[in-house]
Parts: sequence; structure tokens; C-alpha cells
Amino acid sequence: MDWNTVFQWTFLIALVTAGIRLAVPVLLAVLGEIITERAGVLNLGLEGIMAVGGLAGFGAAYYLENVVMVGVGGELPAWLGLVAGMLAGALMGMLMAFLSITLRAEQVISGITLVLLGVGVSDYLYREGLSSMTARVTGMQVYPIPLLSNIPVVGDILFKHTPPVYMTALLVVGVWWFLSKTTWGLKIRSVGENPAAADTSGVNVEFTRTIATMLGAALVGLGGAVLTVVQLKLYREGIMSGRGWIAVALVIFARWRPGLALVGALLFGIADSLQYRIQALDQVSRGGGAIPYEFLLMLPYILTILALLVRVRRDGQPAELGRPYIKGAR
Repeated sequence: MDWNTVFQWTFLIALVTAGIRLAVPVLLAVLGEIITERAGVLNLGLEGIMAVGGLAGFGAAYYLENVVMVGVGGELPAWLGLVAGMLAGALMGMLMAFLSITLRAEQVISGITLVLLGVGVSDYLYREGLSSMTARVTGMQVYPIPLLSNIPVVGDILFKHTPPVYMTALLVVGVWWFLSKTTWGLKIRSVGENPAAADTSGVNVEFTRTIATMLGAALVGLGGAVLTVVQLKLYREGIMSGRGWIAVALVIFARWRPGLALVGALLFGIADSLQYRIQALDQVSRGGGAIPYEFLLMLPYILTILALLVRVRRDGQPAELGRPYIKGAR
């Protein structure tokens, strides 16, 4: 492979631009998990929730585009598909809340149950209803931001994307503001740090944790729908490829802070973009795989684990994370 190609401006700009796009589904899942964990609920079911959200979003967009709005839908089916992904995620969050908050089941086991359920049900429904190599949706087109998109280098990297990329950037700020500056954010943080004190102050701990779990899962489901509806424009078995687990790790990397979550997600996205491009260059230059493609596929996950090891300290972790609240027990 010609490494001079890798260090050309056009290659680097394309690399970072694609990295930003690939980071969006993971970043949405991380933001959702931050909300959930700040309320004291450890939801490890992100892989399953993303799968359910991805299938619900793709299925809704495909049905609307090919049955209900044939020839007249534009991008509306894609937007409604994203809404369907959020709703499906919220329903999975409701199930997680029922298991871990209402029944006070072990949260790690509840999360693993959601992974098995979500992935299994999604793959089964896909095989039964949409299993076709030709099943595709139109998705969304790129919308350059006027004036800003004309800035050399920066404009190409930051201001020529599909709407979910811009929306996710706003959500990073929105989640920070919600958790830090609003009454509901204060309630969520209080039930994660000291639920007994919050209960004494009149906060309904179970209700607040349930809302936080559903809201967080809705963002996770949205991440899955963005991947299937907007980016890949298809659904297949195993499509999440461990992104839910990466999101769980990046929450720790980010120390439960939305701003650092953006950094972690971009790290994963750029590494993912890099492995795709190295594979393509390697195949073109040598007609075969000089670098084993299995190693390249591992690259984003290896770099994420290394980043997690660098930021292994857990300062910022909610004090009651993973512990069910039983009134009067503590």
C-alpha cells in the first residue's frame, strides 16, 4: 500500500469527514446511557436496544416509502423511521425500568437480557418480514450549511453532512444543559447520587429513574435507526457490530460527561473510517489483502479499549450506579 496516499490532504479530509458520520450512532447511544446512568441505572442492553431501534426505523421507513408514500414521500419516511426507532428504544427502556427498578432485578443481568432479547427478536423479525438483499431505503441527502460549507478544509469536514449529524451535535450541548441546568436534570443526578436524600426532598425516585431510563433508551434506539436508515440504508443481521458495547465503554471514558463523550465517539468513528479506507487502498494497490482484513476490522475496537485504559479512573461515576433503591433500607 502506498502510504503517501494516506497523508494527502484529500485523504485526511475524507477520513475525518467519514469519521464524524460514523461516530453519530455511537455518540447518540453514549448520550442516552449517560442520562440513564446519571440516574443510577446501569443499562448494559445498548446493543439490543440499538438493534431494535435500527430494525424499527428501517422497517417503518421501508414500509412508508414503498407502500404508503410511493413517489411522494421525499425524506419524510426517513424522518418517521427515526421517530419509530426512538419509540422502539423507549419501549425497550420501559422494559429495562420494569426489570431493574420495579422488580429490582440485578441490573447487569437485566441488561444482558435486553441484549439477547433485542438482537434475537430483531434478527427474527427481519428474516420473517424483510429478508431481502434488495431491501433498501432512500435515506437522507447531504445538506451543506450556507457560507460555512465554503470555508476551506473546515467547511468540508464540519458543514457538509446529513441532518442527523447536525442534530447530534446540538444534542451534545442539549444533554449537558438538560443535566446541568434544569430541574429535571437535578432530579436525575440526585437520584443517582443520593436517592434517600432525594426521596426525603419529595423526589419520586422510581418515577425519575424510569423516565431517565426510557429517555436514554430512546436516544440509543435513535442511534440504531440513524445507522440503518440514514447511513447504511439497509438492515442485516449483526448490523450493530458491537457498537452498543463500545458505547457502554465510552461512557466510562467520558466520565459521564457529554463533552468527553463527543471526543470518545469521534475516536471510534475516525478509527472505523480509517480501517475501511486502508482496506480499500490495500486491495487496489496489491490486488489482495497485504494487511489481514480481520486486523483492520478490530482496529476501532482496539483503539477504543486503549483509550478506555488511559481514562480508567471513575471520578464522576454516580455514587448509587447499579444499586436499586429500597425506601428505608439505607
